[in-house]
Amino acid sequence: MRIDDVLQRIQGEFVEMPGLRLTAAQAQRLWGLERDMCDALLRALVEAKFLAQTRDGAFVRLDGARPTRVPAPARTCTTAVA
Repeated sequence: MRIDDVLQRIQGEFVEMPGLRLTAAQAQRLWGLERDMCDALLRALVEAKFLAQTRDGAFVRLDGARPTRVPAPARTCTTAVA
């Protein structure tokens, strides 16, 4: 699966499930991603103002944030997603 597709899938999950809160480890398991790739994707979504990271480390969708095209992280290999 392409990185862009994974970013769209992650955004879709947060839109479809309002109130979703995931730690990086939970996100990694949910989407079947390697740790480094998952961290990079979550960071990209925070930088794009789609997600925010809470004090306890969970990632949540920002109020009113809409899915958007996010620049892929520096690592541009394809990644398998469960």
